[in-house]
Amino acid sequence: MAYDMYQERILQHYRAPRNFGSLPGADLAGEESNPLCGDHIRMELKLDPARERITDVRFSGDGCAISMASASMLTERLAGRSLAEVEGLRRDDVLANLGIPLSPVRVKCALTGFVALGHALTAHHRPVAPDPSSAEG
Repeated sequence: MAYDMYQERILQHYRAPRNFGSLPGADLAGEESNPLCGDHIRMELKLDPARERITDVRFSGDGCAISMASASMLTERLAGRSLAEVEGLRRDDVLANLGIPLSPVRVKCALTGFVALGHALTAHHRPVAPDPSSAEG
């Protein structure tokens, strides 16, 4: 059964998440929490020198099997992709990656890493605040 195969894949990602841990020197980071389930995910991205492509990605945090597996699967799709490609990802892409039907509460779990990624990407478009210590005076 395909459903069982997807459940096993989710458990594998939960037990041994890919790209788990912090990313020293990350260029972008975003976090999201899901208080309904206690999930908390931090997504960190390292960009190429032109700041157009993701060269490395890590996530950290804790949560239920769905949130951790979904974040793990998401990171596998990100490394090497352009920011334009990543910004084109939609919630339905993330949910389809899991391959199982989810209740509305579990949808929020599955999207915690995706929302954290969105926060990181939003930071990319925000102008960098000037360093107050470099102000002339």
